[in-house]
Amino acid sequence: MNCKVSIVVPCFNEEDALPYFYEEATKIMQGLGCTYELYLVDDGSKDGTLEIMRRLAKEDSHVQYISFSRNFGKEAAMYAGLQASHGDYVCVADADMQDPPSLIPQMLADLESGEWDCVASRRKTRAGEPPIRSFFARRFYGLINSISSTQIVEAARDFRLMRREMVDAVLSMSEYNRFSKGLFSWVGFRTKWLEYDNIERVAGQTKWSFWKLFKYALEGIMAFSTAPLALALFCSAGMLLAAVIMFICCLAVKTSPAWLPLGTLVVFIGGINAGLIGILSLYSSKTYLETKNRPIYIAAERSDRKKENE
Repeated sequence: MNCKVSIVVPCFNEEDALPYFYEEATKIMQGLGCTYELYLVDDGSKDGTLEIMRRLAKEDSHVQYISFSRNFGKEAAMYAGLQASHGDYVCVADADMQDPPSLIPQMLADLESGEWDCVASRRKTRAGEPPIRSFFARRFYGLINSISSTQIVEAARDFRLMRREMVDAVLSMSEYNRFSKGLFSWVGFRTKWLEYDNIERVAGQTKWSFWKLFKYALEGIMAFSTAPLALALFCSAGMLLAAVIMFICCLAVKTSPAWLPLGTLVVFIGGINAGLIGILSLYSSKTYLETKNRPIYIAAERSDRKKENE
């Protein structure tokens, strides 16, 4: 197979799981018979993860690694790995074996067919996941897909294999606060979804607490929707409607309570203020989107692209 595949593996305290992943991924890639590299990214681990990376890189020329000065988060680790990778096809996979390397041959075959630019994965069910976590995850996907034009597939994993063109498109979006599930969707490209059963970690403990997942969900909402900024306008409309109703009551009732006229005035002024804040928020949202420096368009294919080996 005349291509190079890069596998980007973000790691944070994965000294127990990383050797299992390396062994399985190496066996799979050697079986494919193509050129490959494993790009391991140490996200400021506090255990022996970095030492394992150093040993693997010394023993195996296919292994490369990057080590952060501190924990910057998985999003930063994925970005660094994508940026450093050299493959025609680039895979993102977790080291805990919940992203099974055994699916890579099927992913690669789908991309080699020329029909797809990306093969992404999603879980069939959330079996084995705490019920409260599953409940909030479903609510998150329902919320973000209802307020954002960028649709995110429920139960989607970061585990995917992409053509270099798609990787370059994702890298062109160099915003600091990243939400890769949304970025992968926003850039477009032809994506095939591969479903598989939920797999438990091979070793170690999950690094995603409920609080971390909650903050990650907020990042997603703020990165791909300006709907929260429009809340002030809805509040303004409600307050002005209430002020009109209260004013009518003042006129209709001969002996209205003493507080009603003053309350009507307060609600009316509050509604005006909320409306002005809402208008400012809408303008701010445009500035917010512009400061992301996202590309205006992305070309998935060009007629003037030079042929390789020409």
